[in-house]
Amino acid sequence: MDENAAALIETIRTAFKDVALEDGIGLFEAQGLDDYKTSEECRELRQQDAKNSWEEISVADLNTCYSSLSFFDAKGMRFHLPAFLLADIKGKYNFDMALTLTHLSDYSRSQFSALSFDQRQAVRAYLFYIRDTELYALDRPQIERALQEYWTDE
Repeated sequence: MDENAAALIETIRTAFKDVALEDGIGLFEAQGLDDYKTSEECRELRQQDAKNSWEEISVADLNTCYSSLSFFDAKGMRFHLPAFLLADIKGKYNFDMALTLTHLSDYSRSQFSALSFDQRQAVRAYLFYIRDTELYALDRPQIERALQEYWTDE
């Protein structure tokens, strides 16, 4: 891992330190929503969810539940986002994080509404980091647009 990646990981860890799930939608619970599970089944799935430390979430679970990103509420997104970002920086996440952070509908913007200024800045730093990688070369125009229009430094 290069020096920039290590610094970015520390920035994300610091910004999201001590974030708990609270009453937000959990990883497995969101997967249940994606799979059209009943309310009772989703409550049962929630029992499997990490709730106090996003760093407890395994990369295997992130990869299995990748579609959960589309079903988190604001608290769920705030809790899970750093785990997804770190897995991607480390090259262990098997999917594209740019889509989640750059294709911004009213709904997806609401998912990011619970982020603090420091957390938004950590996401912004992540987008700058991936913008310049070969893996995300095709996403560069969307990343640039999102940085200018939504993930600003304000």
